[in-house]
Amino acid sequence: MQIRFADSRPAGEFALVLAVAGKNRATLNGLGPQRPAVDAALNRQRFEGESASSAELFIPADGGGVRRLLVVGTGEGSSPADAAEKLGGTISARLLTSGESHAVVDLTGQGFDADAGARVALASALRAWRHDRYRTRLTDKQKPTFAELTIIGAAAGAQERWEQRWRPVYEGVSFTRELVTEPANIIYPEAFVERCQGMRDLGIELEVLDGKAMRGLGMGALLGVAQGSVRDPRLLVMRWNGGSDGEAPVAFVGKGVTFDTGGISIKPAQGMESMKWDMGGAAAVVGAMMAIAKRKAKANVVAICGLVENMPDGNAQRPGDVVTSMSGQTIEVINTDAEGRLVLADAITYAQRNYRPKIVVDLATLTGAIVVSLGHEFGGLFAPDDELAGQLLAASAASGDRLWRQPLDEAFDKLIDSPIADMKNVGPREGGSITAAQFIKRFVENGTRWAHLDIAGMVWSDKADTTYDKGATGFGVRLIDRFVEAAVEKAA
Repeated sequence: MQIRFADSRPAGEFALVLAVAGKNRATLNGLGPQRPAVDAALNRQRFEGESASSAELFIPADGGGVRRLLVVGTGEGSSPADAAEKLGGTISARLLTSGESHAVVDLTGQGFDADAGARVALASALRAWRHDRYRTRLTDKQKPTFAELTIIGAAAGAQERWEQRWRPVYEGVSFTRELVTEPANIIYPEAFVERCQGMRDLGIELEVLDGKAMRGLGMGALLGVAQGSVRDPRLLVMRWNGGSDGEAPVAFVGKGVTFDTGGISIKPAQGMESMKWDMGGAAAVVGAMMAIAKRKAKANVVAICGLVENMPDGNAQRPGDVVTSMSGQTIEVINTDAEGRLVLADAITYAQRNYRPKIVVDLATLTGAIVVSLGHEFGGLFAPDDELAGQLLAASAASGDRLWRQPLDEAFDKLIDSPIADMKNVGPREGGSITAAQFIKRFVENGTRWAHLDIAGMVWSDKADTTYDKGATGFGVRLIDRFVEAAVEKAA
């Protein structure tokens, strides 16, 4: 989508968008003599300006003809940032396949600062994102037409704020959505790495380890997951050096299971096609790195993605096998469908031993149990460090990628003790997301500050929301980006 900022309405055909905050319709005063008819039409539609509500009508256009008028509610008492994103997202949701190619949104009288004005552009661009690469028989009515948004009446500096702060985030989220949406025959470990090669042009350093290199490092936990697939695993390491020389980085570790059958502990056939998005944690990490690099964040950041495919062939890992992780700890594999934590164990060990990060945050579509607990409204946050947990919750609130803190406790940790190895990879059904977090915690070394984000319910949605349609959400990108800005850059 093309985003423009202007001082006045352009010539030509366009849909006009006006926003109202609740029942206060003062922003419609510029309609002049058309105002009474517009008020009557809004009343007929029972429009009261609630957040993200909308109403459409047609009014006479200057020079003859008619113009589509879209009135969007931003709610009473909403923060400028929230109101702006609800406005921008609703514009694209209503106009994307409407036949309109150009919309002009007039922010005059909204009281938005430059950041809020830029967020209108961000939300509109995010909501307009689609992945139609494999759809060859779309009808004209199904094809997107909305391609250009002009924003007028924005505060000074809004365009710069969009270009320098929020457009990089949009591009990072879009990249994550693309990776998550692609089918598993297109995105597998090697292909995932290839998609990321262009990020070298942004100043990101890339290093890639194949299966042979990981065997040399003793990554038995990750390799155990991969051994049933014809696809060789990869460990993708990305580094952005935007902070002070010698300063310890922050590390983000992503689970990248490009397809998860469950292995020998195979999943039910119904719904298994959705397991292409079991690499959503890794996709979020690389999308965030893109955003961080494009906005030239003043921080040292390392991203590590453990990329495997979990398949059930004759060489696949069996329930009851014992594997040795890179850390030297041994793991009894009770359930081969609890594979993500095995991947994270070695990836987190690699991150700590090679980069000595001051903070490690892992992101993973790890457990169905977290979806039972939190539905599709929150990702689960596990952290023994109250300060770090608070920083992530603050980033969650500011970014819209919502988290809810979950407990960690020694009683849960005991549930993964094994009678023949250092630990087993699952505990009982009860508290499943907690025992998974306790498992990962066993691989945190030397007092490293650590948090685990279980985002299994958040990377894909069966319903549309403000900034995304059904499908890949891009969850995690905005969260990481905000955390780096607030907890790393501003702290420095």
